[in-house]
Amino acid sequence: MKAAGVRELRKELEYRSQEDLVKIILRLSRFKKENKELLTYLLFEAEDEQHYIEGVKSHISQSLETINTSNLHRAKKAVRKVLRETKKFIRYSGDKETEVQLLLHFCTEMIDQHQKLLRSKVLRDLIERQKLLIKVRISTLHEDLRFDYTRELNLMD
Repeated sequence: MKAAGVRELRKELEYRSQEDLVKIILRLSRFKKENKELLTYLLFEAEDEQHYIEGVKSHISQSLETINTSNLHRAKKAVRKVLRETKKFIRYSGDKETEVQLLLHFCTEMIDQHQKLLRSKVLRDLIERQKLLIKVRISTLHEDLRFDYTRELNLMD
């Protein structure tokens, strides 16, 4: 079965009643955890972006604190998992400023909490790639925000 394009889906959804749309959304939310998480963000958290950011930041901090550093391989996997979750939360928001804030927080927490792990070239490169991504995203922001976030990024070095 071939999936319909966004344009086709939009046209079809325009013709559906509100009751049908509610049924479709609820059915869609049953299939994947990510669908439920996105729906939760859109319905409950999109109105207060700052509160959402703070919640995700605390989740990142807690996840990084629980990393077992005794086994380097498992620690690398855990760090990549936290980064993957962070990027998922960024996708839900879709806001460039949110992306910059969350990635800055991830990098800062990694540097503060896990200096020992950063001896690994793989993890150092991972942090450097995120810093490069942050620089690219900062360049798309408003001038005032650009200055603040660039200063914060430079403090990490």
